[in-house]
Amino acid sequence: MNDPLEHIISRSDTWRGFSANQGATLHRIPTPANSDWHGTDSVPTGYTSLDNAIQLGGWPQRGSIEVLSDSCGMGSMGLFMPTMEKLSEQGRWQAFIAPPYTPYAPLLAARGIDTRQILMVHPRNREELLWATEQALRSTTCSAVFSWLGATAFRYSELRKLQLAAAENDTLSVLFRATSFMDSHTPASLRLVMKAYRSVEILKQRGGRKGVTVDIPATDDVPGQPQLWELPMTSDPRATTSA
Repeated sequence: MNDPLEHIISRSDTWRGFSANQGATLHRIPTPANSDWHGTDSVPTGYTSLDNAIQLGGWPQRGSIEVLSDSCGMGSMGLFMPTMEKLSEQGRWQAFIAPPYTPYAPLLAARGIDTRQILMVHPRNREELLWATEQALRSTTCSAVFSWLGATAFRYSELRKLQLAAAENDTLSVLFRATSFMDSHTPASLRLVMKAYRSVEILKQRGGRKGVTVDIPATDDVPGQPQLWELPMTSDPRATTSA
């Protein structure tokens, strides 16, 4: 395993997910599995209307995605649930870095997401946040990295460093930021803003149209399963269990 990522995982404030029927037993995730997506440039979003609006036909894998919202960004996770479910097949970590709340594990499991693959990292300051995000992106042991940058201001050079790390391999890179940065310059490959419930606007994308609003219909949801647009959460970001 990548040494810097091993250092993150071994910290006492890093939580590794586990299945509800396994109690508090933690399982190390195997090395990256072969997958049809390795070496490709995009991953389907799981929403036909959104795939049609994005130039690559899905989430870019060779660069970062910025999602802007007025809230803490957890409500935006509904955009990525179908992709997280598919990525679970790879057997790699899905890292949550500086999440404002602990995701509700039973709902993740109900959507087919292996909670044993969820790795939550709680940096102590902005420098650790940037470092942990970069190391997770450079490591080949993560299929997805979700990082909450929030309302903290970051220099273009710092964001550029994350963009370059995201371009090195096929890890899905998502940075959640506040809408107050909507007019700021960013190196992200794809930039979105949550306008309303199930409504997202494409602010920037390489080689494609911008200023496009996509309304995701309920018919794109998975029948009979929780949709997680409004994600139940625990209030303690350092909790070691989700119930």
